[in-house]
Amino acid sequence: MLNLELVQQFGDPACLGASRHGGPEPPLPRLSSAIVEDETMPGNASEIVLSKQDLREVAAFAAACAEAVLEIFEADQPDDSRPRDAISAAWEFAQGSERGKSPRDTASAALEAAKSADTAAAREAAWAAMSAAGAAYLHPLAKATQVKHILGAGAYAARAAELAAGDDRSIGAENLEQTVHRATPAVVDVLKRFPAAPSGGGRVGELIRMLDADLRSLTLAE
Repeated sequence: MLNLELVQQFGDPACLGASRHGGPEPPLPRLSSAIVEDETMPGNASEIVLSKQDLREVAAFAAACAEAVLEIFEADQPDDSRPRDAISAAWEFAQGSERGKSPRDTASAALEAAKSADTAAAREAAWAAMSAAGAAYLHPLAKATQVKHILGAGAYAARAAELAAGDDRSIGAENLEQTVHRATPAVVDVLKRFPAAPSGGGRVGELIRMLDADLRSLTLAE
């Protein structure tokens, strides 16, 4: 799931290149070989037990986060439907479809769309959409980097919002507050099975850690 300065949601930032805007580009999400047909992912000392419904909950959360800032990209690139398609693929999976190739392919397409954005805010919004589609590929590994699959869309969305407001960090904080309210108890439960978000990653990494801490502070009743 990607680089934290921006798109560290799906992989090792050491593998990232540079974008036309000077920031790193995220690698494409990859399917986890640990997903099994009985709708669970087996657990051992280094794995997290996840059900297919857990993945659907995470995908719905990520899709809602990305959808909230989609207009930022579409105002910049009104004829490009790729981020919208990625969000739609995330919703389709969340609502019961099988993953198939759609989330992966639309995530890749949204990544390409980010390269065509004329503003940094639009680029971040496209990366949020990419992260939403990629959320379906949360790996059942007890690694901090997997938290980026859960929270990446929310962090990219917050960064898009603050950049659209002239890099106003208070806007990003407000967006994160809305994101916390958007998270269901099921999403919080899944998040708490993983280690805390990793260090590094620039502003998006910081936003991920802020969101991670806020959600972990909630009780499931909230």
